[in-house]
Amino acid sequence: MSTVPLEHIENEAAWRLPTKGVVAMASLITGESAIFTIFVVAYLYYIGRDVAGPTPKQVLEVPYFYSVCLLSSSFFIWLAEHAIEHGKMAAFRLWWSITVLLGLIFLYGTAVEWHKLITVDHLTVGTNLFGTTYYSLVGLHATHVVIGLLMMLLVTVFAFTRKLLPAHAERVKVLALYWHFVDAVWVVVFTVVYVVGR
Repeated sequence: MSTVPLEHIENEAAWRLPTKGVVAMASLITGESAIFTIFVVAYLYYIGRDVAGPTPKQVLEVPYFYSVCLLSSSFFIWLAEHAIEHGKMAAFRLWWSITVLLGLIFLYGTAVEWHKLITVDHLTVGTNLFGTTYYSLVGLHATHVVIGLLMMLLVTVFAFTRKLLPAHAERVKVLALYWHFVDAVWVVVFTVVYVVGR
């Protein structure tokens, strides 16, 4: 009679299949990554090919503060994930609200930047290749931020009306995956647009 080592049993018990939500979100992220890759490659391909200005160096200011706000939101959503897992709903509401606030600040920064580019620098989608690729890439990311914030605001409403429970922790983690993806994509967009592209 063969016996299975205790370590093997514990390892099997610790590992489990990902939930449908995680698989669905991973699939979505994979597809969205492909779309962002196309836009990034297009942006890189057309750098410096404009025959008329303005150029990125002339009009783009590096959004350090707003980038820090967005990237730090990943830390706060991680705190929120752990809070709901342990049933600490007051802490969850705090960390989740901070995450939403940081996302809104980032979106405000994007709006301010676009307002300046359009009204002061006269850069639009039709101005030149830079304008076309810039608004396409940064706009695609901003759209994902808006979608993420809308979903997170819905969760915020459920949290403050006490309809969100620790039992929903897995669903919160799935949404957090999306937000981490949005933050990770910004690292790429920031590097391409404000570092390489300038």
